Amino acid sequence: MADVLLAPEPATTTRKAVSRARPTAASLGLRTVALLYVGILVLLPVIVIFYRSFQPGLAEVVDALREPDAQHAFQVTAIVAGSAVIINTVFGVAVALLLARYRFPGRRLLSAFVDLPVAVSPIVVGLALVLVFGPTGWFGPFLERNRVQVIAAKPGMVLATAFVSLPLVVRAVVPVLEQTGLDQEQAAASLGAAAFTRFRRITIPAIRVALTYGVVLTIARCIGEYGAVLVVSNNIEGDTETAPQRINNLIESEQDYNSAYAITLVLMLIAFAAILVSAWIRRRKGI
Repeated sequence: MADVLLAPEPATTTRKAVSRARPTAASLGLRTVALLYVGILVLLPVIVIFYRSFQPGLAEVVDALREPDAQHAFQVTAIVAGSAVIINTVFGVAVALLLARYRFPGRRLLSAFVDLPVAVSPIVVGLALVLVFGPTGWFGPFLERNRVQVIAAKPGMVLATAFVSLPLVVRAVVPVLEQTGLDQEQAAASLGAAAFTRFRRITIPAIRVALTYGVVLTIARCIGEYGAVLVVSNNIEGDTETAPQRINNLIESEQDYNSAYAITLVLMLIAFAAILVSAWIRRRKGI
């Protein structure tokens, strides 16, 4: 017992302590470059936006956010983003299960298609949706005959937002499913548990943290989407105008920078909250 108590600490712990106590010149240089890079590209614009938002006074910010068009834009953003998050959560888990648990022809191609929104410009996504669901698109005449409007309406905006945020849930859940394996599910199946029961009692608890992480990132991505939604929504004020589009309209059409800063501030606070939540999840569960 005495030998165990007096055993030296692991070498990895000792090396970590030494590296923290005595930073090298190379590490200090990399830290300086990283801080400058992040400071110039991220922190400085954020500080300026906070300053310009509150420069006219808190009352001006509140009045700008109470303006009917601004409130409607937030409502449209919440509906579109919320719908896209639900769609990507359901189908994201399904695609993640398919990629992690099954081997089939075209699996790698499907995995590549999941990452396609990262490589494709959102403007291209919006244009593609117009070509498919627009009045002269592939399904346009059919939709028109059945009085279903996709383009210049919320359904098209939801499709565009869901497309650009598609990979986030999938890529958060797939590694966890691959690490978990099939042992528990196979044991439950051998005891007579149905597929839905195995999914509810084994799969969901195993991916709960990773799924939450993916959903948080999806929310942040959906709220800030601009390019794809701009193309499919026609940017109709008071109808299909989202918060990011409202900011652009205030700057370009009305030259109302104070109101634009106020809306930007709200979107930034939501993004910061999502970042803090995702960072807490990663630190707590080691994602």
